[in-house]
Amino acid sequence: MISSLLVANRGEIACRVFRTCRELGIRTVAVHSDPDENARHARVADTTVRLPGATPADTYLRGDLIVKAALAAGADAVHPGYGFLSENADFARAVRDAGLLWIGPPPGAIEAMASKTRAKELLGLMPLHDVTEADLPVLVKAAAGGGGRGMRVVRRLADLDAERTAARAEALAAFGDDEVFTEPYIEDGRHIEVQILADTHGTVWALGTRDCSLQRRHQKVIEEAPAPGLTDALTAELYDTAVRAARAVDYTGAGTVEFLVADGRAHFLEMNTRLQVEHPVTEAVFGIDLVAAQIRVAEGEALEADPPRARGHAVEARLYAEDPAHDWAPQTGTLHRLTVPSGVRLDTGYTDGDDIGVHYDPMLAKAVAHAPTRAEAVRKLADALERATIHGPVTNRDLLIRSLLHAEFTSAHMDTGFYDRHLDELTAPAPDPYAPLAAALADACTRGSRFGGWRNLPSQPQTKRYAVAGEKREVRYRHTRAGGFEADGVRIVHADGGLVVLEVDGVRRKYEVTRYGDQVYVNTTRLTALPRFPDPTTQHAPGSLLAPMPGTVVRVTEGLTVGTAVAAGQPLLWLEAMKMQHEIKAPATGTLSALNAVPGQQVTVGSLLAVVEAT
Repeated sequence: MISSLLVANRGEIACRVFRTCRELGIRTVAVHSDPDENARHARVADTTVRLPGATPADTYLRGDLIVKAALAAGADAVHPGYGFLSENADFARAVRDAGLLWIGPPPGAIEAMASKTRAKELLGLMPLHDVTEADLPVLVKAAAGGGGRGMRVVRRLADLDAERTAARAEALAAFGDDEVFTEPYIEDGRHIEVQILADTHGTVWALGTRDCSLQRRHQKVIEEAPAPGLTDALTAELYDTAVRAARAVDYTGAGTVEFLVADGRAHFLEMNTRLQVEHPVTEAVFGIDLVAAQIRVAEGEALEADPPRARGHAVEARLYAEDPAHDWAPQTGTLHRLTVPSGVRLDTGYTDGDDIGVHYDPMLAKAVAHAPTRAEAVRKLADALERATIHGPVTNRDLLIRSLLHAEFTSAHMDTGFYDRHLDELTAPAPDPYAPLAAALADACTRGSRFGGWRNLPSQPQTKRYAVAGEKREVRYRHTRAGGFEADGVRIVHADGGLVVLEVDGVRRKYEVTRYGDQVYVNTTRLTALPRFPDPTTQHAPGSLLAPMPGTVVRVTEGLTVGTAVAAGQPLLWLEAMKMQHEIKAPATGTLSALNAVPGQQVTVGSLLAVVEAT
């Protein structure tokens, strides 16, 4: 029996495993990098062990240090979570060789399936070796790991080598393995997967299907169970293939077999020999704790002959600290507050006041809604996200709500090309036009006497300026003799430092206002208070390329120097942040007049990287 368990991971998944451990009476051990010393997963564990590392990114890839940490803390089992070393057979062996219980499949099964190239060969599918024009488009993909890292779509042969290089770099940073392979890219298919759970006594469960078609950069954004609209015959085929794949490698524990479904046919993608990020939707539908099941299987318990019955529908949305309107750029800063209404499951690795850094994945949380029908689950989740309090960096919350309510999604006609087709409309700014006024009135109440701006004779109105969704907004209001406020076209029913009630054309709306420094949150609208007299020293010359995020300059285009002619849209350099590489492109055709970036350089948001003088 397990008495103490170490999670060889961080963030949300570590907290998720610890929650089940507490319910089972198992003590918990966390490991952490230096930036994660005060992270939530380290705070909630019974015992913590620091992992030294050359860089924060590689800390959780040091299997030798993790095994030492488990032994030093008195743990008798290791759960790998997902990502990092979760599909590393050598790590699984090292855990077992140290006399620790491995919460996962046998190392041999990991080797057979965790490498996508070997998994395809096992099933008689071969990757492309010599790519020709006729093969395009193709997908360059990391052989290890997942989560969209080390994955590139290539539509021109001329781009193949560069994309392979970028994919290898991402794969090495994320999984410690730079092997990549190439396969045909099937556009506009549906990403369908089957959850597997197998014991050591020969029983294999197929726990339903999941649809994970809504993806950005090949990383899932919204998932649901069961996958809607599949025929009984196709579902049976998916189950059969998934079970056969598990039996072929004597699989035990939880795993997922993934497919791309197009034109009624299923194409095998890979088997993930670990717990998936989206496992909560399966848990909700089947009423099962998959982490508890993993632990019981590892302890030798047998599954029942048949899996539990599926009930209802579940939908999960991943909340990311990123800006979908600007190339999904990851965001950093303080997460002041994160709450969702009751009745919706929230899995997160953060608590109020935590800092979101640059070193790891930008996922803040997963929100999961379960209901008797798909329509009810979708509506429930969209409403919960709308009512959620999210104060901190820019997130994809609005994108999630709009995606859930989009006609293609509500009618279950989505595919993996959803965001390619609809991203512009889904990210079009639509802030509440009265949010700046509400922010100004709340600020006026907070900062001084309600009579401070009143004058005996008519005077100029008070003005406040805010940045909202990249645009500057100016609002005007006056103090009244009675101690209230007035504004053109709006009746101000109530105003204090935290709540403003406005009436427009007979309709009253409530605005909850919260301020953190110059950041103001009015319901779901995020504003930045602008100074009355802007600092002229912060202005940059036209054509300046500023770092959109903190990160590391990993590459500069070969031969690029001051005076080089560049074309609009040409990649000039690459930043690595949160294990992903981001291209910084020339904003216009012209001449490079400044280049401040060099490989290996750490930059902060707004750092001047280069300047292009347009011609």
